[in-house]
Amino acid sequence: MLPVNLLHYTTYRHHTSKEWVTFVHGAGGSSTIWYKQLRDFKKHFNILLLDLRGHGNSKPNIKDAFSEKYTFDSITSDIVEVLDHEKIKQSHFIGISLGTILIRNLAENHPTRVRSMVMGGAIMKLNFRSQVLMRLGIVLKSIVPYLWLYKFFAFVIMPNRNHRESRLLFVREAKKLYQKEFIRWFKLTSEINPLLRFFRMVDIQIPTFYIMGGEDYLFLPTIKKVVAAHTVSSLYVIENCGHVVNVEEPTIFNEKVIQYLNGIE
Repeated sequence: MLPVNLLHYTTYRHHTSKEWVTFVHGAGGSSTIWYKQLRDFKKHFNILLLDLRGHGNSKPNIKDAFSEKYTFDSITSDIVEVLDHEKIKQSHFIGISLGTILIRNLAENHPTRVRSMVMGGAIMKLNFRSQVLMRLGIVLKSIVPYLWLYKFFAFVIMPNRNHRESRLLFVREAKKLYQKEFIRWFKLTSEINPLLRFFRMVDIQIPTFYIMGGEDYLFLPTIKKVVAAHTVSSLYVIENCGHVVNVEEPTIFNEKVIQYLNGIE
C-alpha cells in the first residue's frame, strides 16, 4: 500500500544499468513535459518521473490541507519520500525552471542522494524585472484568475515565436491546477531570494551541468557568473533557444545531457 502523501510517479527500469535519473518539472508543469526525453534516456538509465504536489496526477499534500503555505523544504521532502519508497539511494537529477531550485535544495539537505545535477533553464537569481513581476503577481493573485497571471508570466519568460510550443505546453498543464493550489505555489516566491542568494554563495561540490537557452534573457547572465565561481559546474548554451530547453531543442538537450551523465565517474 502506498503512503498517503506519496507523489504520483512512474519508473522505467533498465535491464543492466544501476544508474538512476530523476526528472523534476517546474511550477505549473507535470512529468509529461519530459516526453521528448523518455525514449533516449531509457536506453541508458533507470528513470524516475514524478509529479510535484498538486501537479499532474499528484494531489495536494494532506499534511498541508489546513495551511496556505508550502515551503521548498516540504516539497523537497516529497521527492525524498519517493526515493525512499523505491529504495533509490542515489540518483542523477534533471530539472527545468523552478525544478532546478528544488534539486539544488535537495542537494543541500540530502547531498549523499544526489549523484549529479542537470539544470535546464536554471533559476539562480531573480533580476529587478523578475522581482517587479513577482510583486505584481502577489498583489493580483487573489483578484485576477490565476490562468491569466500564468499566461502573462509564461509570455514574459518565453516571449519569442520559437518559444510558443513551450508556452502552450506549460499553460495547458497549468489549467489542471486549482486556483488555491496555484496561490500556494506562488507564495513560494517569498522564499526564493534568500534561498538563491545562499545557493550562489555556496559551491556545493556536486557535479552540476547547466544547459540554457541563448534567449533565456532573464536567467542566463546569472548562470554564467555562477559557473565561473563554482568549481565542478559547467555550462552549455543552446543558441536560438528560450527557457524550456528540453522542449524547444530536445535533440541537443538529450545528446549533451546523456554525454555529460555518462562521463561522470
